[in-house]
Amino acid sequence: MIEFTNVVKAYNTGNKALKGISMHIDDGEFVFLVGPSGSGKSTIIKLITGEIQPTEGNVLVNEFHLESIRSREIPYLRRTVGVVFQDFRLIEKKTVYENLSFAMRAVGSSPREIKKRIPYVLELVGLEEKTDRYPNELSGGEQQRVAIARALINNPSTIIADEPTGNLDPARSLEIMRLLERINHLGTTMVVVTHEKDLVNQFKKRVVTLEQGIIT
Repeated sequence: MIEFTNVVKAYNTGNKALKGISMHIDDGEFVFLVGPSGSGKSTIIKLITGEIQPTEGNVLVNEFHLESIRSREIPYLRRTVGVVFQDFRLIEKKTVYENLSFAMRAVGSSPREIKKRIPYVLELVGLEEKTDRYPNELSGGEQQRVAIARALINNPSTIIADEPTGNLDPARSLEIMRLLERINHLGTTMVVVTHEKDLVNQFKKRVVTLEQGIIT
């Protein structure tokens, strides 16, 4: 569950990115977060992942109170939240399997857990035949699927997808959105940040619209 209550975020530059927003996302929901550049979408992502704290108000993410979270608790928060980035952020010198293994080892998974989990997740995203490929041997759509697999690999309850189709053509974009929808149907809360209105219109999901730091 994600809950923002009267959240204000002001940066040191004086920019007030969020101006007292409140929103609630239930476990298992699929929500689009839309708005123009500078509307506050990136600030919301940073708040959800614990990268920054609110200036005012309360942020609750998967039972963590982020306005008062301690630094030693943040790794535990981040195990519950997987993030998919527009630019993939894969490790170029590691294979698909090694990219996923690295993410699992980072949270202390055992070799046995790694060996069991990776084939399951790769099958889920349709890349079971690409285990030993390097990122530069994959198409853009395949690289984004690896990025989604990495976000999923530690079994988070929530996934934040930040412009996940921004570098893809329309056909690949639709494939990626259908994959995210399928993952949501398995029970994972899905928050997709996007500016692509056509995609939003194709998927009949709840839409939260931001404009200059306010939910409209």
